[in-house]
Amino acid sequence: MHKNQGEVMTISETMQAIQLSEFGGPEVLKSAEVAVPKPGAGEVLVKLDVAGINYSDINWRQGARGGTPPLIIGTEGAGTVAALGEGVAGIAEGERVAYWNPSAGSYAEYATCPAFRVVKLPDGMDFGTGAALMLQGLTAHYLVRSSCEVHDGETILFHAGAGGVGQIAIQIAKAQGARVLVTVGSEEKAAFAKEIGADEAILYDQVDFAEAARQLTNGEGVHAVFDSVGAATWEGSLKALRVRGKVAYFGGASGPLPDMDLSILARMGSLSVIRTTLGHYVRDAEEIAWRAGEMFDLWRNGRLAIKIGHTYALADAATALTDIQARRTTGKLLLQP
Repeated sequence: MHKNQGEVMTISETMQAIQLSEFGGPEVLKSAEVAVPKPGAGEVLVKLDVAGINYSDINWRQGARGGTPPLIIGTEGAGTVAALGEGVAGIAEGERVAYWNPSAGSYAEYATCPAFRVVKLPDGMDFGTGAALMLQGLTAHYLVRSSCEVHDGETILFHAGAGGVGQIAIQIAKAQGARVLVTVGSEEKAAFAKEIGADEAILYDQVDFAEAARQLTNGEGVHAVFDSVGAATWEGSLKALRVRGKVAYFGGASGPLPDMDLSILARMGSLSVIRTTLGHYVRDAEEIAWRAGEMFDLWRNGRLAIKIGHTYALADAATALTDIQARRTTGKLLLQP
């Protein structure tokens, strides 16, 4: 049972966490008993109900995001405010919240986060949905509403449409009035993407996705492509665009983008390319509140639903990252302390 808002919570001195003993494969993720962190000035301590799992956590595990082991990975979570650091206002102990924190630390029972990155959850929203609307939800929102803003009547192509970011982006784009095409890796994922609103699902391992996208747009191509795959798809993403189309690259699951001769963008139809990262689109509390608020409104109105693909026990974090890297999952993945 969760504490009521404003009620003082008893905080343990130690907690269970998943630590990186060193950088490497799944085997470096170890269960450990560590001290509960104390919130510094401007920070909030959250007792986690769930931690979100993201593909980028693999980069943390492998050392691509920096840090010095032993360290705790995981950049998002949802739970109950357990304590407030000096100077924090507008949040009370016992409130239900979610957050994204690029400094990581969420594969644990407690985590600290700068207060400006913490959002209060709407009444009735479960913690899993709240966690899903942090890194992945905020990413989907900035892509569709800011970096390559989608407008009514446009057609877009979103790679990995059955994943955590994809499922949210599909629904936000549909709310904007767009026609949404996605790429997926299986018939099961195609069915899921269509169930949540995608107009067409392209099986990328069976057809040339760029050619398929052009066929589905009467040869014109799509207005925008959203690509987190990187090396394996970057050229096809450009070929799928219409004249003056845009592509937002926001990840590199298959490897980084190669060096690009920008003159090819003119030859292919005066295309525009942007390489984005979430941190530049959630720079202050006001921007985070706007993005979260729009998603919360869509959720309240029944236009945004989150499928939780699987919830793993905290001790099974290594299995979770193995599953997501092998592309065996759909929807949002969670860890539960």
